[in-house]
Parts: sequence; structure tokens; C-alpha cells
Amino acid sequence: MPQLRSDGGLGVEVILSSLTTTLLVFSMLFVPSVQLTGQQSEGLTLETQIPLANVRGRIDHFSVDVRGQRLFVAAVANHSLEIIDLKSGQRVHTIADLAEPQGVFYDSSTKRLFVACSLDGVTRIFDGTTLQVLATVKFPDDADNIRYDQRSKNVIVGYAGAKQLRNRAAGTGGLGFIDPDGKKIGEIVIDAHPESFQLEKSGSRIFVNVPDKKEIEVIDAVKRSVQARWPVTSAEDNFPMALDETHHRLFVGCRKPPQLLVFDTETGKQVASGEIAGGSDDLFYDARRSRIYVLTNKGFLEVFQQKDADHYNRIGHYATPPRSQTGLVGKDLRCCSITRATECRSACVSDALTRSGNEDPEIVLGDTFWSARPFASLGPAF
Repeated sequence: MPQLRSDGGLGVEVILSSLTTTLLVFSMLFVPSVQLTGQQSEGLTLETQIPLANVRGRIDHFSVDVRGQRLFVAAVANHSLEIIDLKSGQRVHTIADLAEPQGVFYDSSTKRLFVACSLDGVTRIFDGTTLQVLATVKFPDDADNIRYDQRSKNVIVGYAGAKQLRNRAAGTGGLGFIDPDGKKIGEIVIDAHPESFQLEKSGSRIFVNVPDKKEIEVIDAVKRSVQARWPVTSAEDNFPMALDETHHRLFVGCRKPPQLLVFDTETGKQVASGEIAGGSDDLFYDARRSRIYVLTNKGFLEVFQQKDADHYNRIGHYATPPRSQTGLVGKDLRCCSITRATECRSACVSDALTRSGNEDPEIVLGDTFWSARPFASLGPAF
């Protein structure tokens, strides 16, 4: 497999602090980069701070309402969903008394908000305008990640019958299918608790990380059955995942040891691997820039440039607070976030030349201190 090597560069630094829980909004600027031989590359700069007072504990996943310019934040340890107006930079609503919300998805076509909760296994469907509960769907336990199937218009929720990380006996997990009206219409039983999963757009496969079984399960979404099981052998605890469908590559983040693994989705074989700073709960692929963003719990956001399907350069190594391992990257909004135990901050990636934001990715980060060093002290590539 390709081995690691070093690339260097120059950049700018942004350092700030806050005494309260805060969303920090960054935008992307162009800065010189030695590695690009005189060309210009992009780095993050701070735009806005959005305080989130009285939000305590770990924050999990995010979703966005692009048209309404709202950010939905699953404050899992605070038992709440925080709703941020990105135009005013203010929190406008809190949905309280949720049983550890983890996954969240806003469906812009139906204006419905789906929130998956860990403790009771319930996914609640809210009216996205009034925020009133429209329906609830009960899964056995630990409702977690949520994805949207563009073809069927269904929402898919990963859940567990049990989860080793919660000190429970081993058991099966599954993916539950919910129609736009909030009705459970089917399930797929898988070998254990599913972590991140990704759907093909041009095919019918769903790729699912199953860390308790040290494997990636491949699901046929039409037949609703397990099609294949790919072993993950070079590292353990495969949690986050991203898909590059064009090049048939699946990116998987592992914790033991911290690595980014690359799988060929045609063969199911691992084709590349590289070290990352620490464990991660979220990683993202930016198809427009051919980049992978990895959020780690050891105080760094890693950015890799895809040279070809099997080779990647680390071009960014941003200092972040410890445990900043969840976040959001999207093409339709310029804002995003990375999260930690007591803070939430937002970093935005946008093109400083176009400023339209329609095709630009976002990243989300957070805590009391944020330090961005684009293209400085870069580690090896693979």
C-alpha cells in the first residue's frame, strides 16, 4: 500500500477564546502554499461567534435548513436540540427533554425534522416550522446516525439491539426505514450496532461501519439484505465514513490506531491507509476540491488532498480543542461545526472569490480555544 511522506506549506493563524459555549463561524480565504508551487490554496479565518449559553456536555451530530438558514445541533449530553438562526447569529429555539439526541436530519422537501435519541431508541419527527411533534418511531435501542435516501425519499436510522460501548451484552443492530409521513416501513438486521453509513446515488448499496464486528457491511437497499461483509483488519473501531462514488473509494476512520483507511468499493479491498491525529466520529469527502476532512479528538482537524484514487497528501493540520471529533460538511451552506464536551463552534469553508456558497463545503468545530494553521507543520501523506 502507498506509504506516508511529508509535504510543507505556509499559512495564517487564527486564535481566539470564549468563556461561554459558542458557535464560531469561519470562512475560507486564499493563502500562499509552497506545496502548490506558487499557486494559492485556502485556509480558514474567523467570521462570527454565536454563543450557546447553558448548553453542557458532549455535542453529537448536526443538520442544516439551507433555505431557512438554520443549524440544528444535537446536544446529546444536554438532552436538547439547539436551533441556530445563521442570519442573525442567534439561538432561536431549544427542544428540551430529549433522551440523548444523537442523529438529526432536516428534510427540506417536507419541512420535517427527524431526531434520533439514544436512551429510548425513539426517533421523533417534528414539524420543521412549528417544531411540534408529528410522529414517533421506536427502535430497540440507541437510535443514532440518520441518512436520507434521495431515490425513495425515505429516512434511514441506524440503531442497536445492544452496544458494547455502552457496557451491554452483545446483540444485533439494524437500519430502520421511515417514510416521509413518519411511518416505519421496514428494517434491515445487521450484525451489531451500526456507526456511520453511506448510500450510493447511482446504485442501491449502503455501506455500514460495524466496529463491534470489525467489518464493513454492504447492504442492498432494494432487497433490504446484507450483500457482503468486508473485514477491517489493519485498525479497529471503524466509526466515521465518507464515500467518493466517482472513483469507487470508501474512506473509513479508525481509532486503534488512529488511521484513515481507503477501500475500493468494487472489490471490497483496502487500497491505502494513513495516520491521523486521533480518533474521529466524523469525516467528509469534498468532491469539488477532491479533499477529505477528518475531525479528531486529539486537537487537530486533518485535511487530505486526493491526488488519484489511491494517493493522498495531507495539506492541512489545524489545531482544535481536544475531543473535537464530530461535525458537518455540506455543499449548500457555508457554515459547519466541530464539537467537544462543553463547547460548540462553527467553521465555514467558502470560496473567497465567488462568495455564493452554493457549492462550498462546511466544517464544524468547537471549544474555548480555536487555532487554525492552514498548511503549516503538515504531516505525511499516503
